[in-house]
Amino acid sequence: MTERVLLLGGGGREHAIADALAPDCELYAAAGNRNPGIDALADGFTELDTTDPGAVVDHAESIDATLVVVGPESPLAAGVVDALEDAGIYAFGPKQADARIETDKPFQRQFMADHDVPGQADFAAFDDPGAAADYVESVEGHVAVKPAGLTGGKGVRVTGDQMSKAEAAEYVRESGHDEWVVEERLEGVEITVQALVANGDVRVTPVAHDHGRAYEGDEGPNTGGMGSVAGPGKLLSFVTEDDYAAAVDTIEAVVEGLEDYRGVLYGQFMLTADGPKVVEFNARFGDPEAMNTLPAMETPLLDVLVAARDDDPLPDLSFSETATVCKYAVPDGYPTDPEGGTRITVDEESVGDARLFYASVDAREDGLYTTTSRSFAVVGTGDTLAEANETADAALTDLPDGLRARRDVGSEALLEERVATMAALRGD
Repeated sequence: MTERVLLLGGGGREHAIADALAPDCELYAAAGNRNPGIDALADGFTELDTTDPGAVVDHAESIDATLVVVGPESPLAAGVVDALEDAGIYAFGPKQADARIETDKPFQRQFMADHDVPGQADFAAFDDPGAAADYVESVEGHVAVKPAGLTGGKGVRVTGDQMSKAEAAEYVRESGHDEWVVEERLEGVEITVQALVANGDVRVTPVAHDHGRAYEGDEGPNTGGMGSVAGPGKLLSFVTEDDYAAAVDTIEAVVEGLEDYRGVLYGQFMLTADGPKVVEFNARFGDPEAMNTLPAMETPLLDVLVAARDDDPLPDLSFSETATVCKYAVPDGYPTDPEGGTRITVDEESVGDARLFYASVDAREDGLYTTTSRSFAVVGTGDTLAEANETADAALTDLPDGLRARRDVGSEALLEERVATMAALRGD
């Protein structure tokens, strides 16, 4: 039987998922805005509010979907997986209660404490912004302040780095969020380890390293991610086998505590002098990290999804010994004052040996236009990170007017800086 798979979401992450699934199934997609890359791969693309559980169920039934894959976090938070299950349709993604590991930061930290999950950071949770702000100003040492809900990777502020403690307290008071988590500021280098989870099985992927700051040299505000690197192999030059094993132990402890988790579990860790500590968990693939992981995965993604649905053991994951460098093109002014509505021309042939993944573009009859979010990503591959970086850079040679990219993602200089940072912290 040919599987009829419905993919929810229309960003760069979902384009990578579609690219991995399309050769092996009848692929249908639904998202709020049409992604031209997914549209070209899918047998059908429907513009739909994917946070409306009833609308998603109706659409899945109308196309006789045998599987649903939930890409972004918003449908998970809205309970779409629960509604699909009630209708007898299997969805690969956590139910609303389990998705709280991402969508509710106080829950996330308290869950880790209650279940003795390793890698915990010191934290305090507040349901009053005034009390949270007062705590920020009074506590010793620098902190990270995080609104409790979803902020698209742009809500965190770190004192002693991005701003002073007084500025952070003012941000908490004025942001409009009621619930906050205030955590110790973690010193080190961030990494991501993602896992495919179902039926009690945990299948981990290689390490990826995101570049969240807006501008070169790791300057500027946090973004949804300006690019990421991975490989060759499961580690990076500044990550040890012990780091990876500790991260995997943490992910497995979360899965054990949640008991019935299914979908992707994304662990973001800070490599510190005391080993990996949890920055956050996400209940779906990372964006951009999915664009590193899925092109290098040799095990068909559909095989994992079918095993999950059929209550079979998940297949072991196999990955090529390939390095990947992903770089996002974003509108000028992103993320604080992005200039949307600019018409752009993307020559898909001009990216050369790189892969192109569309993210947030407005596909009109007369062409593509930017939105106020990330526009598209290019992913270079190679036997080494240097080769992959060269391929990604070549794909961005003729970047359209109105767009910019962080050219230093994947550069030798930044990688050497990460190595030096970790060597200093470890006392090497």
